[in-house]
Amino acid sequence: MTAQRSHLSPSPQPAPPAQPAPAAQPPLLETKGLSRTFGHGEHAVHAVKQVSFHIQPGEIAAVVGESGSGKSTLARLILRLLEPTAGQILLQGRDVTHLHRSQDLKAYWRKVQGVFQDPFAAVNQFYTNRRVLEKPFQLLDRKPPRAERDRRVESALVEVGLDPSDVLNKGPHQLSGGQLQRIMIARALVADPALLIADEPTSMLDASLRVTVLNLLMDLRARHAMGILFITHDLGQAFYISDRILVMYRGELVEQGTVAEIASNPQHEYTRRLLADVPRLHAWGVEAA
Repeated sequence: MTAQRSHLSPSPQPAPPAQPAPAAQPPLLETKGLSRTFGHGEHAVHAVKQVSFHIQPGEIAAVVGESGSGKSTLARLILRLLEPTAGQILLQGRDVTHLHRSQDLKAYWRKVQGVFQDPFAAVNQFYTNRRVLEKPFQLLDRKPPRAERDRRVESALVEVGLDPSDVLNKGPHQLSGGQLQRIMIARALVADPALLIADEPTSMLDASLRVTVLNLLMDLRARHAMGILFITHDLGQAFYISDRILVMYRGELVEQGTVAEIASNPQHEYTRRLLADVPRLHAWGVEAA
């Protein structure tokens, strides 16, 4: 008798073991209930009150508020130039709130750099620009050889649109405000930071130079996947440069969201007042294309 061929399907193979889901990466920077109070008792000034937010790698977050809102104090807290009264600062998941040892602070400043409002006040006017740009090498455990230092300095200058041969041997006082602010950005780049704190970096520049600096910051973010905390009183600049808006009022973070969310549906009365001050084309009888 002829054997009958089985029509049954082959036995299913056992499924491979499930792979664990990759662990979520912590934010580049996170603050939790960050606060700073100056003075005591009835004379105490609560400059920053319970501020919590985060920045991801490659993200530009703009902190917006009027003078006295606490945004520059927040920048100095994150740069570890001020000690918090309460709360936490975490960099890549590590608590850096109370770093005090010189080596720990140097390691932090290799990853977190700042650019400030007045570039002329941020440098020693008796230094050459070359010496200004080489200051970040002091953050390293071992200073690189001269050729490597020159390469990094010149590369940073080219990135910010300056000719090394034109500026390196001059003093800061021989440059325009726009050139010197780009020197300050280049100095931060020499350290190869993961996060740049830009505290009102365009407020002392004229309108054309402001756009140049804003475009430069966006280009650097794209090239280096660098997070940027952009501090400004100008909501228009914040809309132009940032992915997310953080609104500060009297030391508190009263609202945060994407540019689209803040522009189209502001939740806080203070945010609505800021928006009312931003010029709109239709207010002048011009229709947007």
